[in-house]
Amino acid sequence: MRTAAVLSTVLVLAGAGTYVWADTRLNQQVDLGTLSGRVPPGEGTNYLVVGSDSRDGLSEKDKKDLNTGSTGGRRTDSVILLHTGANGTTMLSLPRDSWVTLPPYVDPGTGRSYRATPDKLNAAFSLGGPDLLVQTVERNTGVHIDHYAEIGFAGFVGVVDAVGGVDMCLDKAVRDKDSGADLPAGCQTLDGSEALAFVRQRKQEAQGDLGRTRNQQKFLAALADKAATPSTLADPSKSFPTLSAGLDTLIVDEGTELPDLMKLFEALKKATAGGGRQLNVPVADPDLRTSKGSAVKWDDRRARALFAAIREDRPPGAQEGG
Repeated sequence: MRTAAVLSTVLVLAGAGTYVWADTRLNQQVDLGTLSGRVPPGEGTNYLVVGSDSRDGLSEKDKKDLNTGSTGGRRTDSVILLHTGANGTTMLSLPRDSWVTLPPYVDPGTGRSYRATPDKLNAAFSLGGPDLLVQTVERNTGVHIDHYAEIGFAGFVGVVDAVGGVDMCLDKAVRDKDSGADLPAGCQTLDGSEALAFVRQRKQEAQGDLGRTRNQQKFLAALADKAATPSTLADPSKSFPTLSAGLDTLIVDEGTELPDLMKLFEALKKATAGGGRQLNVPVADPDLRTSKGSAVKWDDRRARALFAAIREDRPPGAQEGG
């Protein structure tokens, strides 16, 4: 009994130490409270989850092995609006090529002001970073963003490897020269580099970027399911490597603490369970010709109805007040 008590105390202290360590490591780089032109909060909680192509933390060998290239700066590889509330969880992918209206903004590098203009969603992140991306999502959806979380390539690979890989079942073989994906059909465990290649590839997808967003949702749900298991969260020997790997390139807003990240992972898990939904924003034209090249045009009527349901914490498709 004394041994059990000592071991329990050690585990509690180790868990508390891991919690304090991780909480102090959070890179709270984004201040949502300073943003202008924001929409009012709705019901429930909304997370903007962004996968960026930042190469921070990768050596030249890593970049070559992972087929990431050496492009500087940050662009979005995925943008997911995650809503959780009394009526379940909704994971909604917003294609990075979505044709949206960027709000007026100031270039953080030059200080030059720009008027509102139509452009791709990914341009908001490239031109104004997380601040402009959040403002753009709010302007075009009417959904208030409560928390922001962004992870780069190195952190993504590290988290997958730290949990021992993620199990995926593929209906068909996946081969893409640009991303480096070369995966057979069937069930298998993807390591970090294989997972990164899988979520980045889109050229063999019949619907291009829309097909990729579905793959990203499927993978994130599988990753969250494994990373947020009680055995992982309660065991410092497992949770510490996972947290350490993810925190290296994780960027969050100033209001996000470690409990909020745990809730985010739980919400990702629920999105694939009975009380959750995985959706793509309704699309009218996946190949809209614009001055910025091919873009994704949302179906305005259906998209507005979906965003209204999220704001009011209603299941998508349920009538207002029903």
